[in-house]
Amino acid sequence: MKELSYTLLSDSSSDKALMPILTWLLRENQVNCSIQPQWADLRRLREVPKTLAQKIIKSLELYPCDLLFIHRDAEKEPRENRVIEICKALEEVQKSVIVPPVYICVIPVRMLEAWLLFNESSIRNAAGNPRGKEQLQIPDIRKLQQLPDPKNVLHQLLLIASGLTGRRLKQFNVHESIHRLADLIDDFSPLRTLSAFQELEVEIQQVVEIQGWNVFLENL
Repeated sequence: MKELSYTLLSDSSSDKALMPILTWLLRENQVNCSIQPQWADLRRLREVPKTLAQKIIKSLELYPCDLLFIHRDAEKEPRENRVIEICKALEEVQKSVIVPPVYICVIPVRMLEAWLLFNESSIRNAAGNPRGKEQLQIPDIRKLQQLPDPKNVLHQLLLIASGLTGRRLKQFNVHESIHRLADLIDDFSPLRTLSAFQELEVEIQQVVEIQGWNVFLENL
């Protein structure tokens, strides 16, 4: 294989910030070929799919891939409930289309933003104020999965880190900053202390080995 393409089907466009994490995990688990990520953007379709099964079908039609990542935030639900939900949707998909490619469930606890709350220097850079002196209360990484609203915590940290006030603070685009933050972090290994991240990496390890995607190009 000279190229591995993957598609991320996520809850919303803000979850595109998962892609640098997924690419990093594939690299960490010995995928040596070129990786081509794509986000399944279904927002502009004339008829936007409503159910998860419909979203999977449309994603496979428009964004064919070798590996499909299906993202759902756990929020207040146990991770197992989201896995069951995804599996049921895939069973329905198989009745309508060819069996989808290899798939992996991506289920942060409680939501994606919890996985971006550990690197202070990257948060400052993403906020456009790398040398700022504003005090940032970065949560203990071991407690990230217990945060009731990690999205709000991350938003507030970026706003504080920006050092902006008044009208300029109101104009600050926190969503763009979150995408920038994910791209700026080059080492997600601290997240290995989190159970949801561990489960995702184990699943990626297994898929990579089963598919033989960890074979060096020169050996193909």
